Amino acid sequence: MPRLTAHLAMAAVAALSVIALSATAAAHERRAVGPYQLVVGWLSEPAFAGTMNPAFLRVTDTRATPPKPVEGLEDTLRAEIFHAGLGTPLKLAFRDIHGQPGSYAADFVPTKEGSYTFRIVGKIETLDIDERFESGPGRFDEVGSLAALQYPERVPVGADLTRRLEDLERELGSTRAVALVALALAIALPLGALARKRRRS
Repeated sequence: MPRLTAHLAMAAVAALSVIALSATAAAHERRAVGPYQLVVGWLSEPAFAGTMNPAFLRVTDTRATPPKPVEGLEDTLRAEIFHAGLGTPLKLAFRDIHGQPGSYAADFVPTKEGSYTFRIVGKIETLDIDERFESGPGRFDEVGSLAALQYPERVPVGADLTRRLEDLERELGSTRAVALVALALAIALPLGALARKRRRS
């Protein structure tokens, strides 16, 4: 009986691992490009604004059985990252992921919530590559807010932090202007009174 329980536990762990791996793979987009399969998404899903989360790429050659990881692409491919409607991308180099042949990461910190596009450009062996992958349903996650995960206190991050700093700068600017006016009046009023007194005498 204990042996049966151990076997059942091992089977349950194996099943849960398969489910977890499937969920992770589902959060990436798979695409056939020539004889290769590209898997693209975030290195860590779900993705949150204000935290390091590289763009992830895995490349396999489907002409082999099973498909063979394609290595050495950190020298021939690059990533361009776009946020929502921004026209100017962030250009990044890939690095290989240690212990995962054919897998690559382009390190950056997404600072805004919303949709992202990854453009993969360069060569896979002799094949020219120029592919765009957009976040969204059925592809890979859009970037969400970290606020819901913060405990015990919520602190501003990313765009929210930028907005708060800008508000603070505006308030300081207004305070500085008022202080300068007050200082000018504090100097001007006594001088005016002194000048009037001299004219009378």
